[in-house]
Amino acid sequence: MKQDITFKELKQSGYIDRSISQEMQANLTQKLKAKLPVFEGLWGYEDSVIPQLKKAILAGHHINLLGLRGQAKTRIARNMIELLDEYMPIVKGSEINDSPFKPISKYAKDLLATHGDDTPIAWVHRSNRFFEKLATPDVNVSDLIGDIDPIKAATLKLPYSDERVLHYGMIPRANRSIFVINELPDLQARIQVSLFNILQEGDVQIRGFQLRMPLDIQFIFTANPEDYTNRGSIVTPLKDRIGSQIFTHYPQSIALARKITEQEARISAQDKEAIFVGNIAKDLLEQVAFTARNSEYVDAKSGVSARLTISAMENLMAAAKLRLIETGTDKTAIRLVDFASIVPAITGKIELVYEGEQEGAAEVAQLLIDKAILTEFEKIFPKIPKLEKEGVKTPYTDVIKWFNSKLLELNYTDPDEDFNASLREITPLVKLVEEYGAKLAAQEKLFCMEMVIWTLAIHKKIDKMNTEKFLSFQ
Repeated sequence: MKQDITFKELKQSGYIDRSISQEMQANLTQKLKAKLPVFEGLWGYEDSVIPQLKKAILAGHHINLLGLRGQAKTRIARNMIELLDEYMPIVKGSEINDSPFKPISKYAKDLLATHGDDTPIAWVHRSNRFFEKLATPDVNVSDLIGDIDPIKAATLKLPYSDERVLHYGMIPRANRSIFVINELPDLQARIQVSLFNILQEGDVQIRGFQLRMPLDIQFIFTANPEDYTNRGSIVTPLKDRIGSQIFTHYPQSIALARKITEQEARISAQDKEAIFVGNIAKDLLEQVAFTARNSEYVDAKSGVSARLTISAMENLMAAAKLRLIETGTDKTAIRLVDFASIVPAITGKIELVYEGEQEGAAEVAQLLIDKAILTEFEKIFPKIPKLEKEGVKTPYTDVIKWFNSKLLELNYTDPDEDFNASLREITPLVKLVEEYGAKLAAQEKLFCMEMVIWTLAIHKKIDKMNTEKFLSFQ
């Protein structure tokens, strides 16, 4: 933490007072010239959102991030603090981060008038220059802008006409900082109107006080597209005052989606060491979300958050960890049967249309998993024909024949040795996977064996029965 100094020492240090917009522009320019990364961890936005963000900052614009849920809008906003100076000088004791060069509160003006160059200067770290407010219908003007504080007036024995009786709201307290309003359409229209002057002229009026407070704030708004929500909208004059509106989007490839999940999922190093998660399993998990975004049962206007796969990965790892605990073993691998554990992660993350409600959330979740399995299956194996022609052998004929006379029971809690031995007993299945997945690792081949069996069940070639303890095929 930086030590307090005097105003004279601040001036002698060569410090140059800048607006927050100029500060962010200078720091962004410096990073770009030094080829340093900007907005790290925003996978898939390198050629779309990030270039627009850079231009908006260089233009000195307030920004509205418009996109569906789970598209890293809040993460982008929080990333902005990396473009601020590490420390900012303020008049010590100021509630609204007064600059000693341009004081705007009566407190700071009086202190500077009294002490001049000896005015004490405190430092604010950039981590304390980020303010965030979730817009809800109960937010009022007093919360954001401020109001007269009768207790302060009584304590100081001042009339209500005195500026010192004001209680500053969140926005004045965010002076010379980044202020984020999440879900802007949820803010009542009359509250949105109160932001007009702040955005355009940079000042506020509190309870009719004829005082001008030229606040210096970088506003970041987030919102769902207004025609996608029935909760509210951004009033047109406010939208007109926001310099740049930037659309976010979901990852456009499985590979990018995997990077996001791996970055965000809360999985300990110990669990990563003990539990093997194959590439096919990782791709399948992401494919579930891609399938959901195109499903006729899921409300596309609501979106399918990236948090679906993050939560689903955590559920998968939890299922495997539970198996390690119950079996007393040290190592295991994610199995296809473990994907039953991601159903709660799906049902809590999707909004269903009428047809989906008729099916039921759990049933829709299972349908999404099945469809994702089909997609990943056909990347490795040939399609399963709908009809078996008599006398014509397919790659799956011998596997289907095996199930005509035998039952396979896969227990979720079986140790890997027993579970894998059950799969290897199906000789035609082992041969099929060796033929089409010859280059795959041994653990991946075992996962593919499950995938073949599951896909045959989806195509009604064999029967599947699911219980809480095991999954059986016949």
